Amino acid sequence: MKHGKNYVESAKLIDRTKSYDSEEALALCCQTAKAKFDETVELHVRLGVDSRHADQQVRGAVVLPNGTGKDVRVIVIAKGDAAKAAEEAGAMMVGDEELAAKIQNEGFIDFDVLITTPNMMGVVGRLGKVLGPRGLMPNPKAGTVTMDVGKAVTEAKAGKIEYRLDKANIIHVPIGRASFGPEKLGENLKTVMDAIVKAKPAAAKGQYIKSATVASTMGPGIRLNSQKFGG
Repeated sequence: MKHGKNYVESAKLIDRTKSYDSEEALALCCQTAKAKFDETVELHVRLGVDSRHADQQVRGAVVLPNGTGKDVRVIVIAKGDAAKAAEEAGAMMVGDEELAAKIQNEGFIDFDVLITTPNMMGVVGRLGKVLGPRGLMPNPKAGTVTMDVGKAVTEAKAGKIEYRLDKANIIHVPIGRASFGPEKLGENLKTVMDAIVKAKPAAAKGQYIKSATVASTMGPGIRLNSQKFGG
């Protein structure tokens, strides 16, 4: 794979054989984010679990103390008081069956988070083929199926992110922008890692945190000293 000039120059700053402490890794991550836009900093955590087993799933949501740096587009499928609370909390769009139909029939997916109430899951459940592959399906564990819609909208807009295992037993999550600097990114990183460690399944055996890496959108991966996180 051929990399661009900026990537090659950035890669020279990183010792591939070394596992960095968070502060040093994030400082390097910010330093190697050389694109003309404010790059997202991502965290990739490989876990010692098997996602094929239901009792070894790792999934949840957490509010980043410093947000994601992104203007989160939140839509809500709800009725009555819940719909009103969503509008007051600043949801981009609120609706019921008509909004569900817009997603199903028109392929409307120009949003980042979909929140709904338990009594509307019969309607939302039919959208699985559209929402599922894009990771947009509401889930009680992520706090996106709830009666407290106002709080859910506020948290989503403030920087609540969902983490979940992929088929390779890796969690991929954004922890902010390069412009945040190492300190704010470090606070977000710690919040996510604490949540992942706390979510360790009882069925998990052996080493839980296998590896952890941070990287900016266009920059090289920087390996973290994952022993510092426990688990």
